[in-house]
Amino acid sequence: MNVEAIDMHAHYGVFWSGESAVIDECMTGSPEVVVARARLARTSLTVVAPLAALMPRGEADVLAGNAAGARDLAAVPELRQWVVLNPLVPASFEQAAELLQRPKSVGLKIHPEEHCYPIKDQGRRIFAFAAEHGALVMTHSSHANSLPEDFVPFANECPEVTLILAHLGNSEYDGDPTHHVKAIQAGRHGNIYADTSSAANINSGVLEWCVREIGADRVLYGTDSPLYFAPMQRARIDCAELDDRDKILILRKNAERLLQLDAQPAAERGND
Repeated sequence: MNVEAIDMHAHYGVFWSGESAVIDECMTGSPEVVVARARLARTSLTVVAPLAALMPRGEADVLAGNAAGARDLAAVPELRQWVVLNPLVPASFEQAAELLQRPKSVGLKIHPEEHCYPIKDQGRRIFAFAAEHGALVMTHSSHANSLPEDFVPFANECPEVTLILAHLGNSEYDGDPTHHVKAIQAGRHGNIYADTSSAANINSGVLEWCVREIGADRVLYGTDSPLYFAPMQRARIDCAELDDRDKILILRKNAERLLQLDAQPAAERGND
């Protein structure tokens, strides 16, 4: 596929698991590294969340991470920013409201696992804030605090909020790869999507099954770069057993619609 992709799920910065220095080093990447790998994956625009706003688990300085992201990405035309919101840090709502006004920001990133809260407890507040500010919501989903089905009541209550469930097919929680698909099917307003930023998608047939169940128009291309190697994630879509129309929707067209790129000046659209 020659289409220039839009990567809706990536990061930049220092990865810190506290478990393996080798893994932490390998999964760390500057904005320049993320852009270089995106170019290898024929990707013109990448939306990143600063890892400094997410890690270390339970200890991240979300305010400093977001502020650094706004500075670091200002001069990188191929990158946009997810503004990280931690509902356990009241000041992050105020900061997010300000950063969402900036042209580089595309919406909110939440991570119940890294920030250590159940979405069941905080979802209503988060979705109300997103609705007030007209923000997309990208979330980690697949573990105990963030099961895909636990987001559905909030998405159903707020039809004006578009929710993106990351890591389509991820089944680390219980071995069941169907959670994301079932959550999308339970949505009442067509406002729930999933992205492909999961190692589970390299398993034969998983992506194709998901598309048969929910349609390619509900799936977004995401790599989780630099944690995963972006060209590998791109190859999975290019070589999927799907028709070209579906691949183009996943790689670009769905993201174009959600990001409203046609409404933006050419200078703000990246290298399209």
